[in-house]
Amino acid sequence: MSKVLRETIVLVLIAVVTFVGLRLTIQSYIVYGPSMQPNFEENQRIIVNKVVYNLHEPQRGDVIVFNPPFNETKNYIKRIIGLPGESVEVVNGKTYIYTTDGTVLILDEPYEEEPSTRNYTKHTVPDNQYFVMGDNRNNSNDSRSGWMVPSENIIGKTWLSIWPPDRWGLALNYPFPESTAQASE
Repeated sequence: MSKVLRETIVLVLIAVVTFVGLRLTIQSYIVYGPSMQPNFEENQRIIVNKVVYNLHEPQRGDVIVFNPPFNETKNYIKRIIGLPGESVEVVNGKTYIYTTDGTVLILDEPYEEEPSTRNYTKHTVPDNQYFVMGDNRNNSNDSRSGWMVPSENIIGKTWLSIWPPDRWGLALNYPFPESTAQASE
């Protein structure tokens, strides 16, 4: 086998392994609709990390891309608010989380432009499911409409914004420090 042929085979193998590796670990998506404004805009392109939830469970504040649990052709992007076993309630624009250990959290949500004008009666998040809401609370089809996200529907966590150029950078996931969100109720 000639040196040129051997080098060509090695180069093709490296390209295939790189392509398959990237396809299995990250993927680009386009944001459709206004539900995540002002943090994610219509037609914004993002990169989603598809392996992060193999390493740990989804966390409150993560922005995820997922297959909706109903008959919809496009993937959704929303922020995780309630974790399995917790109860979520929205009253007068404030989001309350009733954790499994009995603690009540009032979420500080700086990513929200306007608080929700729609109240949501307290419901418990089933096992292996997540309660999600759009950042544009008054213009979002989310878990307040009566559905949750099964863990197997989660594609991944938003990681990077790659388009438009003025939005380049890390995606706006917001980890909630539990100590600052606790309520004394």
